[in-house]
Amino acid sequence: MAVMQEKEPAVLLIAEDDREMRSLLCDELWDLGLSIREAADGDEALRSVLDTRPSLILTDLRMPAGGVDYISRLRTFAPGVPIVLLTSFGDPQTKADVLAMGVEAYFDKPVRLSELKGAVRRLLGPAMDGKID
Repeated sequence: MAVMQEKEPAVLLIAEDDREMRSLLCDELWDLGLSIREAADGDEALRSVLDTRPSLILTDLRMPAGGVDYISRLRTFAPGVPIVLLTSFGDPQTKADVLAMGVEAYFDKPVRLSELKGAVRRLLGPAMDGKID
């Protein structure tokens, strides 16, 4: 007789230097049935990517050890992992630059949580295991 194994939840890395915003994102996205990892800056996020390959990365752009170069390093260390970018300091050129680097979704803060959850669901697809909020 075959033994059914329970599927592991998708891993979401949330990289956000603002503790309150990171906590809010964790609370809201936890409801989707994801395993959440947190990082307070770009260096911590890169270490987390190497330690536990996430299914999706949700990251702030402007934070310590962040920026466009940080997005490039994420792409190097986590090829194929979808990236959702949040920023309070968006401008058309930065948006064009990061989208050209393969960022799958870009949101200006304040972000509508329903839109953010929709992007996470869309990008994770089958890894969501049918979870809804």
